[in-house]
Amino acid sequence: MSDQSDDSDVGLKVVAVIVTAVVAAVVGYAVSLAGKPAAAPVAEVVVVEVPEPVGEALARLYFEIGQAELAAEAADAIARVQAALGATPDAIVLLSGFHDPSGDAAQNAELAKARALAVRDALVAAGVAEGRIHLRKPEVTAADGPPEEARRVEIRVQ
Repeated sequence: MSDQSDDSDVGLKVVAVIVTAVVAAVVGYAVSLAGKPAAAPVAEVVVVEVPEPVGEALARLYFEIGQAELAAEAADAIARVQAALGATPDAIVLLSGFHDPSGDAAQNAELAKARALAVRDALVAAGVAEGRIHLRKPEVTAADGPPEEARRVEIRVQ
């Protein structure tokens, strides 16, 4: 009977060691989590569908090669946009930047985007609410037209 009690004691000791190890692991994990900052809440993503262009552009602004600065004549276009928005309070402004297919496509798309952003910034500075301005993905022009057509931003009020 003494052999049985020794086996029972060994079995109980093994179970006690396992339970102690599990408890220590759980406590250690809980302590490690307590020292870490809570995860930041995930920001809600709002997807705004940009409408397709409708009708002719109200204005076309042209840029110098490799540049995104507005020309002096942009002020007239900005004034026309403000007048059109004043006449139609629920209208939006749709900006489309263009580039040609030559050279690095990614670099050209970034330049077209920078040009559209320059127009957006000028509109906002003139008092147009940023929420009324939508930018379309940069578009590629055909290589057979005049070169300045590839360096433009079209403005539509719709």
